[in-house]
Amino acid sequence: MNLVTVKTFDSYFSANIILTKLHSEGVECYLKDEYTVTLDPILSNAIGGIKLVVKAADESWVKELLDRYELDFINAATCPKCSNNKFTYITKPGATNYLTVFFTWIFSSYAVAPYYVYHCENCGYECDRLPEKTEEGVD
Repeated sequence: MNLVTVKTFDSYFSANIILTKLHSEGVECYLKDEYTVTLDPILSNAIGGIKLVVKAADESWVKELLDRYELDFINAATCPKCSNNKFTYITKPGATNYLTVFFTWIFSSYAVAPYYVYHCENCGYECDRLPEKTEEGVD
């Protein structure tokens, strides 16, 4: 059987959510290096993260499904200030975050940014969790 990697993950939870969604669609897929990354997350960068692998024949179909899942996820969030739904997940700008990155880089082999936020690309609104749509429109 010819298997190809269609997506990689840093998180066990994200990988298994997508795996479950694909299984519910009838896709035969597997997670490679799941246990290694779960037991020792520092190895994630060294081995390339948790890999979602599928049959080569299903690759284009699975990529379409993943694109649809991503679009559904993005459209589920609406900015409470400007009603836009274009959010990016970024490192929170600020002295504390920059100092943490610098010192973890100096004292270890990689930099760690401890605080991330969702950033509205239209108005600059930032939040810890994606805002949810309500029945009236915006949360």
